[in-house]
Amino acid sequence: MGAQKKNMLNRTIAPPIKDAIEFALELPPYKKYTLTNGVPVYTINMGDVDALMVSLIFDAGNSWEEKNGVAAATNALLKNGTSGRTAFAINEHFEYYGAYLNRASQHETADITLHCLGRHLKELLPVVAELVTDSIFPQEELDIYKKNAQQRLQVSLKKSDFVAARLIDSYLYGFEHPYGKYSQLEDFQGLERADLQAFYKKNYQNGACRIMVAGKMPEDIIAQLEASFGKLPFHAPAGFSGIKGPKVMPATEKKYYINNDPNGVQGSIRIARNFPNRHHPDFQSVQVLNNVFGGFFGSRLMTNIREDKGYTYGIYSYLVNNIQDSAWLISTEAGKEVCQATIDEVYKEMRLMQEELIDEEELQMARNFAIGTILGDLDGPFQVAGRWKNILLNGLDENYFKEGVRIIKTITPEELQVLAKKYLNPEEFFELVVV
Repeated sequence: MGAQKKNMLNRTIAPPIKDAIEFALELPPYKKYTLTNGVPVYTINMGDVDALMVSLIFDAGNSWEEKNGVAAATNALLKNGTSGRTAFAINEHFEYYGAYLNRASQHETADITLHCLGRHLKELLPVVAELVTDSIFPQEELDIYKKNAQQRLQVSLKKSDFVAARLIDSYLYGFEHPYGKYSQLEDFQGLERADLQAFYKKNYQNGACRIMVAGKMPEDIIAQLEASFGKLPFHAPAGFSGIKGPKVMPATEKKYYINNDPNGVQGSIRIARNFPNRHHPDFQSVQVLNNVFGGFFGSRLMTNIREDKGYTYGIYSYLVNNIQDSAWLISTEAGKEVCQATIDEVYKEMRLMQEELIDEEELQMARNFAIGTILGDLDGPFQVAGRWKNILLNGLDENYFKEGVRIIKTITPEELQVLAKKYLNPEEFFELVVV
């Protein structure tokens, strides 16, 4: 009893406070396998709960389409019918096993992701394989998709933030670029079943694929993946340089004011500049600078424009998560009458970051936020898989993660000031207000 009492915690003494940057961060590794057809499989075996994520990632984003909207429509309708199952039967099958199947289409890639219990994998993987080899895109399902998409777009076009998000990308990259183009009503109306079938055949049935698995692994996970996908006519992706998109063609005009709603009382503000991708040596250092500038709730922009001026409920800046070409974007909504004042304050904060050194206390807060964000990304197998997916799709490796942590912990106010002078020049930013 005495020994037990001796080992008890003294709860009258508070535990020591430890800054986030004091933690040693390690990105849990993956194991890589290769299926018979050359498709790479990345597995992250973590967790004690019988839960699993299997994600098939195809080179099937809008960078690969020849007709606007085809990539997104094809991805959305993968679950809507095969030769042997209706859309209802497919959904019922996954629901019966308590599984969830999600689809997502981005610029370069498109995913089909299964979340399930590992013990049900044998009943679910063959149906996933069926969807990526035998989807038939029934005309009635396509008609419903087109009608719903047009209705959603008509509603969204009345919202200033939606319009602003579309337009700023087209100014940054050019409307002909996959990052800059956007769908219009006539694009949805013009979608034909043959368009989807052709894209599906090229980019799914015979497409470039990689598979990511995370969670508590069954011992025969690779055998199961091989049985369902290893003999299919997929192939390994060409790599980071595989996409040959058009050249970025930014707009020549820098300032735009769009009166989208004559009765609108709020303006959506987007201030942005083109920026290199993650392979540029400044990218991760600028992410630290961005945190101080507008990357979290304690940033300069939030402190000034929300807390002090009261112009907005929230304002953030971030580096856009694109693979080929990035951008540095400031985003907020403000009352129509204070939009220009808000923009002026953003530029004022840019100049202050160029003229004055960031003090150590402020920088420490930004460091802790950045490390805390990474800690959240390492909390569980699915989050770790998301971090690895971002690294791998960008043609990077674990050294990028390690270098990012090192930069967060060691970058100096002087180095950040140099970066501010290099990149935070107001004349280099596009300026858009949509009311």
